[in-house]
Amino acid sequence: MSRIAVTGGAGRLGRSLVAGLAAAGHELVSLDRAVSDAGELHGIEQIAVDLTETDAATRAIAGTRADALIHLAAIAVPFSAPEHVILRTNATMALGVMSAGVAAGIPKIVTASSPTVLGYNSPTGWLPDRFPLDEETTPKPWNAYALSKHLAEQTIAMLARQTGDATRFAAFRPCYVIAPEEWQGAPTQQGHTVRDRLADPALSAPALFNYVDARDVATFIDTLLVALPEIPNAEVFFVGADDALARRPLAELLPLFVPGTDELAAGLTGTAPAFSNAKARHVLGWRPAHTWRGELGEPAYDAGTASGRVSTPALDPARKDVLA
Repeated sequence: MSRIAVTGGAGRLGRSLVAGLAAAGHELVSLDRAVSDAGELHGIEQIAVDLTETDAATRAIAGTRADALIHLAAIAVPFSAPEHVILRTNATMALGVMSAGVAAGIPKIVTASSPTVLGYNSPTGWLPDRFPLDEETTPKPWNAYALSKHLAEQTIAMLARQTGDATRFAAFRPCYVIAPEEWQGAPTQQGHTVRDRLADPALSAPALFNYVDARDVATFIDTLLVALPEIPNAEVFFVGADDALARRPLAELLPLFVPGTDELAAGLTGTAPAFSNAKARHVLGWRPAHTWRGELGEPAYDAGTASGRVSTPALDPARKDVLA
């Protein structure tokens, strides 16, 4: 059992993460602006602190006496604040929180990044070298949120160069997070339900149909913390489901929303997602346990019976939908 401090533990992903890690037997401390009902329900120690205040964050993190620090706290939605506010808040907080963890002698530090660092939905166009996207795909952030997450990844690399192996770092890019209650019809981050996103591909297209169950993120973090001392320092991992949040193959859907991807997406047959979790499988031995079909009680995909080609027009690049 470890004592784990989680910044942003009262947020959407944070609530499920602290609950999952507590259920796995760990002792949790949540640091956020406010306490949450979920934290109280699971008996999790909660500290109300403004993590943008460097001195307050440093004192709070040192006071956790944690074995591991998971940094989730940030402005979580692109374009939800002025660009300079998002960049300043997220990048400065990441540096302050993780530096405080190093100063407190916490040996394992993990930060949340985002798939948006890759730059999809850029208004000037975007094409990757290949699909599925993975950790070798070149980051091309085009907005302040994506840039702030790329800087968080660079921050752990910088700190690792300062500390060597005395502190073990990692970053993870969680795909579009779906909390357990959202499978039951609660609104997702965008305000739609999961079934809405499946019924209208245009709703999931800005995120390239990616998703991950929040409970799978908790098992990923649990697995990662065990492996950190044995793997290269400051690694980055995609954390996503084994399939796409779509009823049709992405080989059909992606070209409708991302012009020029006909050949690139051709190999994404069946339920294959646009984002690969192969690195987490091979390096950590982690696999997600949840799929949208399993959670919604829909039958497994059958290429022989699936029908109904989508004719939705290409996504307007001027739209500022959440791109997580």
